[in-house]
Amino acid sequence: MLSVKKSIFLILLILTIKPLFSQSVIEKGRISGYMFGDYYYNITRDTGISNIKDAVNGGEKNLNGFQFRRIYLTYDNDISEQFVAKFRLEADQEANTNNGKIGIQVKDAFLTWKDIFEGSDLTFGIQPTPMFETSENIWGRRYLEKTIMDLRGIVSSRDIAISLRGKTDSKGFFKYWLMIGNGTGNRPEFDKYKRYYLSLQFSFTNELVMTVGGDYNTRAKTEYSLFPGRQYENNDFTLSAFLGYNKKDSYMLGIESFINQRENAIVSNGEVKNNRKFGISAFAGYTLDKKFSLAGRYDYFNPNENQENLKNSRNLFLFAFEYKPVSKVTISPNILIETYQTDASGREYTPSTTARLTINYIFL
Repeated sequence: MLSVKKSIFLILLILTIKPLFSQSVIEKGRISGYMFGDYYYNITRDTGISNIKDAVNGGEKNLNGFQFRRIYLTYDNDISEQFVAKFRLEADQEANTNNGKIGIQVKDAFLTWKDIFEGSDLTFGIQPTPMFETSENIWGRRYLEKTIMDLRGIVSSRDIAISLRGKTDSKGFFKYWLMIGNGTGNRPEFDKYKRYYLSLQFSFTNELVMTVGGDYNTRAKTEYSLFPGRQYENNDFTLSAFLGYNKKDSYMLGIESFINQRENAIVSNGEVKNNRKFGISAFAGYTLDKKFSLAGRYDYFNPNENQENLKNSRNLFLFAFEYKPVSKVTISPNILIETYQTDASGREYTPSTTARLTINYIFL
């Protein structure tokens, strides 16, 4: 039998080791990172491409080069069983420094209180917005292109906000996501106006999911020189829906649509009117085997649906072949084509065609 001294020593040893072991499991930090870039060549462009509004495939004809479109470095930390934190830095060539070099910004910086009540998590900080996270996950090819609402600037992918998200049943058939944010993306707030988000998700099976969402963005009132002394509401409202099917290691399909309306955004024929944007995106991917796959996508976007005289709709086509030499590296020859509606004067625009060799890889 153990002596009293040995028994006390053993108990003290267990009490000392257990918190250390628990701390090593709970207070666990993880660093991860990935990046994607490409060699691109602008095969065709209209001579007036710089004057075409709402074009996402810009640049001059024959322009070509190597580019990094995104670099991410992420730190996740499980502070405790209930609190987790994420911090992510992002670099891209669109946010450059004063001397023209690739800039770095804070992409994510948030704390999540898990199970603040049963089945629901509370998050505060710079965090993803609810509007297109599900469609982006099923699309799964951010290195090829953003999903349509992100690409067309309808809703920012991030906001400084507080959110509550969770599920109402043990199987997760119905999930919700509520958020109140500044509506400024990653930028600080400088006014009193806020953006309110709601997303509802229905998981019919493990493969089939549907989301419906909306957001209301309050904005300062606006004035027009034609109507001196009068102020008009200038708020935004967005409604979206997505239906996706993803059979792992086989194929995926998705269709996403949105309507975005800004109150009193334009003056037309002597009247102040709302401006309505509409977009729809359909995409598919097919896995040939462990190393090869195909993907395609079509987007339609009209930035002024209720002003047919402006003739400003856009069509975007993307076709890609993908090769995975290892699980963390994807090499994709792809082509991006954007077409433009003939304008009110009858001018026809040459489509923008860009060929790319894209490389996406996880380095941590």
